[in-house]
Amino acid sequence: MIYFDNAATSFYKPEQVKVAVLNAFNKYTANPGRSGHNLSISTADVVFETREKVKQFFNAFNHNVIFTKNCTEALNIAIFGSLNSGDHVITTCYEHNSVLRPLEKLKTDGVEVTTLFCDVNNLPTEIENAIKPNTKLIITTACSNVTGECPNIKEIGEVAKEHNVLYLVDGAQSSGHMEINLDDTNIDMYAFAGHKGLLAITGVGGLIVKNGITLKPLTYGGTGTESENLIQPTDIPEGLEAGTIPTISIISLNAGIDFLTKNFKKIIKIEQNLTKYLYFKLKKLKFLKILSTESSKNVISFNVKNLDSSLVANILNDQFNICVRSGLHCAPLIHKKNGTLFTGAVRVSLDFFNTFDEIDKLVEALIKIDKMR
Repeated sequence: MIYFDNAATSFYKPEQVKVAVLNAFNKYTANPGRSGHNLSISTADVVFETREKVKQFFNAFNHNVIFTKNCTEALNIAIFGSLNSGDHVITTCYEHNSVLRPLEKLKTDGVEVTTLFCDVNNLPTEIENAIKPNTKLIITTACSNVTGECPNIKEIGEVAKEHNVLYLVDGAQSSGHMEINLDDTNIDMYAFAGHKGLLAITGVGGLIVKNGITLKPLTYGGTGTESENLIQPTDIPEGLEAGTIPTISIISLNAGIDFLTKNFKKIIKIEQNLTKYLYFKLKKLKFLKILSTESSKNVISFNVKNLDSSLVANILNDQFNICVRSGLHCAPLIHKKNGTLFTGAVRVSLDFFNTFDEIDKLVEALIKIDKMR
């Protein structure tokens, strides 16, 4: 089996992640931050340790880390927590529905939304031109989950800072694949998924929030703090982590970050070489329409001309045992921009465990599919 669907969930989990998960069932099944017994305290300690490792990995020492069940929840906390009726928000056509759908809901509550359709390299200028007196928030992805194109988040952060506007970055696809330095940029909030490039199991994500930012809670309930107060606390992180947090998934993230920290530069280099190789191999196939660019990161999307993307993906799965993803990838506006809203696209997403030989087998399979017509 050849697995090329890492943008959805990474297939490979390091052995130390698997060991950490099994170990957690024996040592860390108590509820952290709720009880005073030793098991609860030791569980809380490893959760705290993981927060510190997240800060170190993203160089986010001037930030707080809120654990969530996934990147979608993190984005929802940031969006609903920072916007009010009358506010203006700027976003782009490169965004996932985890951004677009919350904003669509907020339109009905009086929030004004500007969505930019432009070349990714023009986003800093276009965003600055779109800023209004009531602009409260800018939202962009760090890397498109459809094309692998990456906005210049540092430049956009500088625009946001200059105009005193909050900047939220969706890091679902960038985390674990690109170096992200939050203290060296003007990113106010950064959402991440654990189960993709960070190599954790499913069930954990997070929102990294710059110190001093206050967000309205999305979920109300027990926090282990101010229990006598019926008003939901807003302190970070506890006030935004109501209910039992996904401890075992957090521990898997702890181990995943350890693995990445030790091997990160090597991993990035491998992935860059694989992506370039994939792009140029596919570029030679004249029957393909490629949506990505030479500079895309880890993700290349394409269509076999005159064939439905779902049909191509099904044939790759059924006849060649190659796992890819087809359709709109929960990001309809980038497909609207590229003219593929009704056809979708075939997406190949790489991780460091993939090989050049696997890419060659994909190319051979696509050639055979073209000849079937």
